[in-house]
Amino acid sequence: MSDGYPRPQLKRWDKHGVALEEQIATKAKEIHADGYAMSIGEVLSLYRDGDLEIHPEFQRIFRWDDRQKSSLIESILLGIPVPPIFVSQRLDGIWDVIDGVQRLSTVLQFVGIYRDEAENLAEPLTLLGTEYLPSLEGYRWEVTGPENRVFSEAMRRDFKRAKLEFRIIRKESDGNAKYDMFQRLNAGTRLSQQEARNCLLVMLNQEMYDQVATLSKNSSFRNSCQVSDQKESEAYYEELVLRFFCQADYKGADSELREELGEYVTNWMRSAAEKFGTPESTIDIHLFERTFSLLAESLGDDTFRRWNGSRHLGPFSIACFEFVTSGVSGNIELWESRTLDELKERVRQIWSAPVFRENSGTGMSPRRRVPRLILRSRNFFSR
Repeated sequence: MSDGYPRPQLKRWDKHGVALEEQIATKAKEIHADGYAMSIGEVLSLYRDGDLEIHPEFQRIFRWDDRQKSSLIESILLGIPVPPIFVSQRLDGIWDVIDGVQRLSTVLQFVGIYRDEAENLAEPLTLLGTEYLPSLEGYRWEVTGPENRVFSEAMRRDFKRAKLEFRIIRKESDGNAKYDMFQRLNAGTRLSQQEARNCLLVMLNQEMYDQVATLSKNSSFRNSCQVSDQKESEAYYEELVLRFFCQADYKGADSELREELGEYVTNWMRSAAEKFGTPESTIDIHLFERTFSLLAESLGDDTFRRWNGSRHLGPFSIACFEFVTSGVSGNIELWESRTLDELKERVRQIWSAPVFRENSGTGMSPRRRVPRLILRSRNFFSR
């Protein structure tokens, strides 16, 4: 019913003047997806032929115990629905698994064909008794286990005929589709930010992932960075390696980052992965090694711990890491020409320096802190 007042003409336009309908239509055209069921027998053939990339590197991140694996086999045997497997079709036609690594690797391990990162056959899975099938205890596929129990031929045929649902992002899709899909599918998991980044990096650039993993075990780096066991289990050492290179590559202003720090590091990593191994790459491995060699020799495991004027106290400080590594790496030739005692003294001075204290307090968000510390540290360590 009209009350006599004119009503504004409502339009669904965003601030850029692009209609919502047009945005949906445009983006939908960039993602081409199929979905269908596939028998486990067909999956086994794809894996044997090299047409399915499981990414065994993920096994260090997605950790299932034998009880979880046995429960999956139970679900397949009983016809209980299993969540769909998401894969992305590469340009060479190979399917890249972006969600469902543990489900597929469990099936492959159970039938005895799963290979680890070193291409070695994994130990065949010995099942545990489950809620609905307690008699599964001790069973294997066909290689006799400790309890001498194996599936019969009829059971193996039925298992191979069972179907798994697949969702396929076709190769015609936008290049970022599978990485965005991975992040969305795993947004609610227990992965740390860096564990999720590691998975992305494996898919983006295996060579860069291998290099980051290698540097995270560098003896000088580990000697300088002493983090908790909990942090280590969440791939924090790999995160620190990435953040070192991200900081060294920073060319922005000292204003607040446009996005949260975690998202900023992830987006930088994706860009760096595209250029890694090319002349345009900004990742200087030698600079990393030179920087941490100096820090390990001068301060060792005290490098990133607070200095109270007489001794080092407390745990690893991420603000100290950001400030010191940015300053030393940005002036590496200078500090390689100085004595280790001079470097030690300069690092200890930051704890009383206003330029550090005023930009690293608890009230300073990472979005504001990081650009300020990076730029100011390069000047602080330049003399």
